[in-house]
Amino acid sequence: MFENVKMPEGVNPETLEHLMDPKNYGKLDDADGVGVALDEKTKEYVIFYTKLDGETITDVRFATNGCQDTVVIGSMYSEMIKTNDIEYANRAIQKMNEKLGKMSQQQQTCANLVFTAFMASIKNYENRLNGADEELHVFKMKESCEVTEEETENE
Repeated sequence: MFENVKMPEGVNPETLEHLMDPKNYGKLDDADGVGVALDEKTKEYVIFYTKLDGETITDVRFATNGCQDTVVIGSMYSEMIKTNDIEYANRAIQKMNEKLGKMSQQQQTCANLVFTAFMASIKNYENRLNGADEELHVFKMKESCEVTEEETENE
C-alpha cells in the first residue's frame, strides 16, 4: 500500500500500515473475555475483546481512547496473536517489545496498556469459566502515559 511513499526516518512500512489502517479495531459483540487496562491519571484506556475456542484465540478486537502509538501497537499485537493460543500470546508480548526496539517511556506505557488489556481479557474469560458473573475485568496501571518534563529531557 505504501511502496511508493518515501518513509520518514525511523518509520517502517509495517508501522505506517497499522497507523493508517488499524487491524482488529472495534468491538467484538460475542467476546468470551473482555479486559480493560486503565491509566487512572490520564484516563487513557484500552479495551481488549477475546474470542476463544479452548486455548485458541479465534478472534480479537481492541478499542482505545489513546494515542497513535497505542493504536499501532494494538493493531500489530492483535494481528500477531489471532489464531494462536494463549501461551503464544503471552510470549508474543516479549516478541513485540523486541520488534518495537528502543521505545520512549511513553511508548512503552502505551504498549503495556495494550498487553495488560489482553491479560485482563484472559482473566475475565477464566473468571467466567469459574462461574463469575463478570462483564469485564479491569486492571489499573501503575505507570502513566503522561510524560513529565524530566522524562522528556532524559530521552
